Amino acid sequence: MDAADRHVPVKLDRCVELLAPALKNPGSVAIDGTVGLGGHAEALLDRCPQATVIGIDRDPDALALATSRLERFGSRFVPVRDTYDQLPRALAQVGADSADGILLDLGVSSMQIDDSARGFSYRNDAEIDMRMDTSTGLTAADILRDSDEDQLVWILREYGEERYARLIAQAVVTRRRQRPIVRTEDLATVVREAIPPHRNRSGDPAKRTFQALRIAVNDELTLLETALVSALDSLTVGGRVVVMSYHSLEDRLVKHHFALGATDATPQDLPSLRPEDAPYLRALTRGAEQADSEEVAANSRARSVRLRAAERIGPTRHRSAA
Repeated sequence: MDAADRHVPVKLDRCVELLAPALKNPGSVAIDGTVGLGGHAEALLDRCPQATVIGIDRDPDALALATSRLERFGSRFVPVRDTYDQLPRALAQVGADSADGILLDLGVSSMQIDDSARGFSYRNDAEIDMRMDTSTGLTAADILRDSDEDQLVWILREYGEERYARLIAQAVVTRRRQRPIVRTEDLATVVREAIPPHRNRSGDPAKRTFQALRIAVNDELTLLETALVSALDSLTVGGRVVVMSYHSLEDRLVKHHFALGATDATPQDLPSLRPEDAPYLRALTRGAEQADSEEVAANSRARSVRLRAAERIGPTRHRSAA
C-alpha cells in the first residue's frame, strides 16, 4: 500500500484554498512543517504550479514515503528531516530566508497511528514507544518506569487534562511495583481500572493518558510554541499560515499567537498608534473552523480538527511584547 492509499488528508481543499493566493508568483516557497505522508504537499504542488514545497518531518519512515509519493514533482519538492520548529534551517535548503505559505498539521500522522508497533494507540497491543523519531529520546515506557507519582500527575493533568490524574498515577506506581508497564494493553487496562465506573465521558478512558504521554515523549507543546514564533517570523508580508490542531492545548497556543499578532499593542497612555505596535496579522478564519459532517463521516480523524489561518500584513513585533 503506497502513501496515497494510507493517508486521507484533513480539510485538504480548505488548506489549499487558504494558502494558494500567496503561492501564485514564480519562485513561491511553501513549507509543510508536518509533511507526514505528503497528502497536503501533493495538493499544493498540483494546484500551485509556481511553488516549491519544503516538506519537514522528524519521522524518517514518513519522510521516505512522502518523498517517493512526490517524486514526480522533481526539485519542486524538498524533503527535510527535522522538527517543524526549525523553519529557517529548512528554508536555507532552498536558499531562501522567508516563506510565502506555511502549513502545520499537528498531531500524530496516519502512518504512526496505523502502525501498531509504534505504540501510539490504546486500541492495539504493542510496546509503549510513542516516539515520532524512534532513533532518539525517551519512550513512554521509560517515563512510566522512571517518573514518580507527582511527575506522572503533572504530565496527565498538563498534557491530558485528565480529571483522574492522581488515581491513574497511583495505579501506575502500584502496578509497576509488580511488573514493568511496557505494553499498551497493560497501560490501557491500568487506566480503565483506576477511573471510577460512574465517570461521565465519551470515548475510551485511556485516551487522555495516551495523549499526555505522547505529548511528553515528543515535547510537542514546547515545539509548537517555538514553531509558531518561527512561522510568523519566517512569513513574507502577504504570506499565509494555516495551522490544524487536534486538542485544546494546541489550539489554545495557536489562538494566542494569532490574536497577539492581530491586536494593536499601543500602550493605553499613548494618544496614537505607533508603527511598531501595529497589528502584523490578519485573521483569515472566524475563530477555529471544524470539519463538516460529510468529511467526518468519510474520515474519522477529522472529527477533532480545529483550523486557524492568518495572513502576515506587516513586520512582527519584538518578542518582548508577547
